[in-house]
Amino acid sequence: MPPPADIVKVAIEWPGAFPKLMEIDQKKPLSAIIKEVCEGWSLGNHENFALQIADSTNFYITEKNRNDIKNGSILRLTTSPVSLHERIQSSSMDAKLEALKDLANASRDITFAQEFINLDGISLLTQMVESGTERYQKLQKIMKPCFGDLLSFTLTAFVELMDHGIVSWDTFSVAFIKKIASYVNKSAMDTAVLQRSLAILESMVLNSQDLYHKVAQEITIGQLIPHLQGTDQDIQTYTIAVINALFLKAPEEKRQVRRCIKEMSHILAQKQLRSIILTNVIRSPTPINDEMAHQLYVLQVLTFNLLEDRMMTKMDPQDQAQRDIIFELRRIAFDVECEPNNGGSMEKRKSMYTRDYKKLGFINHVNPAVDFTQIPPGMLALDNMLYFARHHQDAYIRIVLENSSREDKHECPFGRSSIELTKMLCEILKVGELPSENCHDFHPMFFTHDRSIEEFFCICIQLLNKTWKEMRATSEDFNKVMQVVREQIMRALTVKPNSLDQFKSRLQNLSYTEILKIRQSERMNQEDFQSRPILELREKIQPEIMELIKQQRLNRLCEGTCFRKISSRRRQDKFWYCRLSPNHKVLHYGDLEESPQGEVPHDSLQDKLPVADIKAVITGKDCPHMKEKGALKQNKEVLELAFSVLYESDEYLNFIAPDKHEYCVWTDGLNALLGKEMTSDYTKSDMETLLSMEMKLRLLDLENIQIPEAPPPIPKEPSNYDFVYDCN
Repeated sequence: MPPPADIVKVAIEWPGAFPKLMEIDQKKPLSAIIKEVCEGWSLGNHENFALQIADSTNFYITEKNRNDIKNGSILRLTTSPVSLHERIQSSSMDAKLEALKDLANASRDITFAQEFINLDGISLLTQMVESGTERYQKLQKIMKPCFGDLLSFTLTAFVELMDHGIVSWDTFSVAFIKKIASYVNKSAMDTAVLQRSLAILESMVLNSQDLYHKVAQEITIGQLIPHLQGTDQDIQTYTIAVINALFLKAPEEKRQVRRCIKEMSHILAQKQLRSIILTNVIRSPTPINDEMAHQLYVLQVLTFNLLEDRMMTKMDPQDQAQRDIIFELRRIAFDVECEPNNGGSMEKRKSMYTRDYKKLGFINHVNPAVDFTQIPPGMLALDNMLYFARHHQDAYIRIVLENSSREDKHECPFGRSSIELTKMLCEILKVGELPSENCHDFHPMFFTHDRSIEEFFCICIQLLNKTWKEMRATSEDFNKVMQVVREQIMRALTVKPNSLDQFKSRLQNLSYTEILKIRQSERMNQEDFQSRPILELREKIQPEIMELIKQQRLNRLCEGTCFRKISSRRRQDKFWYCRLSPNHKVLHYGDLEESPQGEVPHDSLQDKLPVADIKAVITGKDCPHMKEKGALKQNKEVLELAFSVLYESDEYLNFIAPDKHEYCVWTDGLNALLGKEMTSDYTKSDMETLLSMEMKLRLLDLENIQIPEAPPPIPKEPSNYDFVYDCN
């Protein structure tokens, strides 16, 4: 006879004692079960204990989730939230330290966090930080390690509790912010305390506009710079993260934005900050990990975005100060002085200006200011031209004079080229776009010069002029030249040059002739025969290839993938794992403490979802977790990686793929399980690659043989069949 449905057989552990096997009656109150367990080990004060699952999740058992306990589960008797709340208020330093250590570990579990927060635990921790630590200032001299651990565990518990998103960040006092900021501003501070303090400041800035202003008053970039000069990459990462957060959450009012941009430009232009990051981070002997690469990428994107204001500013043709910049370009190129009153008749001067502006390559020869009214690139193009003329004067004069002496149809228009090139570079560098959540793609060369973007332009404008000559281009070929230059720049950037000189050297090897060779090679590799017999063969092979792709997707789902639970703080993210069963009937999933290094054991994935219960796969902004996360809506990259599985009645299993490849694998695999078409870009790419390979293999024997469009005609019947030999 099977056991009653309300009875669950489990094992319960307690440190220092043998595990106990017992049956739990789910009809009994949880407190009565805990009391019974405590009495079995002769433990008093059962109110101070709780039960938790003894696996990688360690989640606490409450009245709400107790039905998740399965037969055969292993539970652990542990300290209850009420007990920890009391213990961290102990007058004994040792007891307090042990309690805070337990709290830091237990706070990762959301069920524990909810119970502890309901006891006003967050307020207790903030009070300990604001005033409680002052009581231990005297002890710091004689018990420095103990003080550092005490504060470290307090801040760790605070960070873990806040990471669950239960309590709003707007509730914290100025005194608490000042105290956290003081730990960052101190020259000698415990590493763990400094790390947690930086994490708290970053979260404050990212999660509250009001706290941004308060934090900005307490912390300056100058105070953060010394933390970049150490050797601890985690501290460096958190420091750059705080700098990025301060820049990301700058005020949105236009007047304040311009002031903030001016301040950011001043800070980022300081050789000190740039050179410190270059020397102590990028060129450090310690390899750059993914999180540091992401923060450097974000900082680089924010640096590029400082150009957006000038990029979207039109030139005012009536503004004399702006017109003087164009006069300066003319003066440097032709070594002439502007003489508004002594230069002969007005008509003569106008004619001379028009002639010179034509030589400079402007579209509007009469009033070149009109050329800079197009946005983008707006005034940014003029800024780049002036920088090139002043800092690379010889190259500037050579380009202008060289082209002004050519025949009209072969001259490379410097003005028009500079404007279009600036626009192209803004597109390549994605000026004005928000940083991606999962990107680590930073370019070291932009950290090697105080005016790296202007120098980047100077290298590229000389490349454009060189390519123009190599192509023997005319004005009708302008767009073709720009396409080749874009390809040259993109190919040079893919190798991530460490310096601008390396970038320049790479471009030298990518001449127009070399680009033609690369294009020809790629065209041959991607050759697509269009004759009817080849197309028919493709159609015949296609279903076989699609089945092969389907099997590969399902095999990848069986291997499983580690997904991240996105939160406001990347470095404290939680992980979970999902895989398809070998018989393709069940999805197994469960939480992990950290990203797995090898294969995840089957028994660690406790949750199951039958494939038969899946109703649909939803992607992008239609996913419920994208509608809930307001901040994530702004991030196009995260939206492109989000998908959800709908099952039962309005129940969802929500995913955010680690990258585009995994997103395509999982959406394809899930659609294949549901009998739907696989439509991802990855499937299309795989189809083309595999089809091309299969076609080449099948046509190997026909190499250098012309395949006719139509089958050869059937010959006429012979006049007699005397040649036929009958074996019988």
